[in-house]
Amino acid sequence: MAVTVGEVVELPVVQRGSPEILSRCRWSEPVRWLHVGGVADLSSLLQGGELVLTTGAGLGRTPTRYLQGLADAGALGVVVELGAMPALPASLTALAEKLDLALVVLHRQIRFVDVTEVVHRRIVAEQYDEVAFDRRVHEVFTELSMKRASVAGIVDAAARILDLPVVLEDLAHQAIAVSASGAKTAALLDDWESRSRRSPTVGGGSEQWVLTAVGPRGEEWGRLIVPVAAPDRPRATMVLERASAALALNRMVERNNTGLHQQAQSGLIDDVLGGRVADEREAAARAHALGLRKTARYLPLVVSVERHSVATDPLVAQRRNVTLLDVVAHSVNAAGHTGVFASRRDGEIAVLLALSNGRGGPDRALADLGERLRADLHRVDGVTRSVCAVGDAEPDITDAIRGLAEAGHVAEVALAMKDSARPYFRASDVRLRGLMTLLRDDPRVQRFAETELKPLLDRGAAADVEVLREYLGLAGNKAALAQRLHISRPALYKRLAAIERTLGVELDDAESMTSLSVALMVLDARRRIEPAGPNDVT
Repeated sequence: MAVTVGEVVELPVVQRGSPEILSRCRWSEPVRWLHVGGVADLSSLLQGGELVLTTGAGLGRTPTRYLQGLADAGALGVVVELGAMPALPASLTALAEKLDLALVVLHRQIRFVDVTEVVHRRIVAEQYDEVAFDRRVHEVFTELSMKRASVAGIVDAAARILDLPVVLEDLAHQAIAVSASGAKTAALLDDWESRSRRSPTVGGGSEQWVLTAVGPRGEEWGRLIVPVAAPDRPRATMVLERASAALALNRMVERNNTGLHQQAQSGLIDDVLGGRVADEREAAARAHALGLRKTARYLPLVVSVERHSVATDPLVAQRRNVTLLDVVAHSVNAAGHTGVFASRRDGEIAVLLALSNGRGGPDRALADLGERLRADLHRVDGVTRSVCAVGDAEPDITDAIRGLAEAGHVAEVALAMKDSARPYFRASDVRLRGLMTLLRDDPRVQRFAETELKPLLDRGAAADVEVLREYLGLAGNKAALAQRLHISRPALYKRLAAIERTLGVELDDAESMTSLSVALMVLDARRRIEPAGPNDVT
């Protein structure tokens, strides 16, 4: 901080002069420079912000004009060494206070050069420190801009420079990036939206926040905020302005990519899954600041789609996934729910869902949401099928986010099952078939399936494979199978016997039935085909 009038008077070198304070005006204001002068009129020599050191003789015959001249020139005050003078006229004290000037008299002689040397050294050091700080800030944000740093990286840099928490919010007052810098994120973001709405557009406020708008004038899209009292507000404002410029440049570069709000939501999910955020209060504070409604339990939900073609161009794939994320987010919000969304893999969108239960309860709400998602996604160009998978509801947001892995597995299995009837899937809907889908690329599992079914597959007996599938699906009930296939029992017995001879197993054996069922599940998962219906068997 710059040296103030009061700090100059408190210096030991000044105290040796037995100072007497007659006027404390401008006492806490920073001194731009010390000026020593003995002429009666200094007004033409001053630029403003100076503290003048003079002698009693320097006041001249008209001390009133002398003080008026200092005030007109913008000086902060005057320190007068009395010398042979017993005291200053009492009227000068009143005049100094009227002119808003500091007035101090020294009853003992001191060396003015000692005072100027100490004070000017501090002033120059302060100015050098400001220049060095400004250069450091410029270099940091220039480098970040050149490296196309992320939004979170820019906010983190501002927080590190100031050693204060910094929050970036959008125009809806949702915190899309936060760097706590030693503070507790949960406490920092507690009731964020309402607190932010009470803060003014430009600095100040009951909480003494420092803030600056982000974006070109008239096109602002957010605010950078130091949500605590800053020891040095000008310095904090300067850093926020530099960070704001870097964010605006980032926005221009990333204009065609995922929006900042979506980046923030994906960042939260990535931080929890990556172990960078393990504290529930911090995760909850960030999620609620991003618009997630508070509820008793949260659901991990994954939407997966199947397309006509696979994108080989990464940019095309990214744009398609951004479109999917937008559609899923719109569908969830339009249904009255809230969520945190992230694109996990090509064609897969993860959702941390806060369900708004209707009259039918959560199951009905999920069913309605699943139907809405299916209808909305099928209107997206290139999408042929979609499935919605839901994990277990959790009271903690971190646990619900970790449940996205299981929900993603269920979605992957459900997409392979080709079951279009269900509006949503749970783990209980995929069971052993889910495990086989998960392991379908394991060479040992593939070898097992080939060994079990090879004789039938080598013959190209697709119809026999479907008869076997129906037989296993009915747990070996031959009467029900004959009725389903619309053939006589003797014809069915003959056909099953031929299948037994081909495979070299007994179909009535429980272990054989289990092995063959698993092999067919692996076959389905590998081929991603829908099991043929009874009318396909000839």
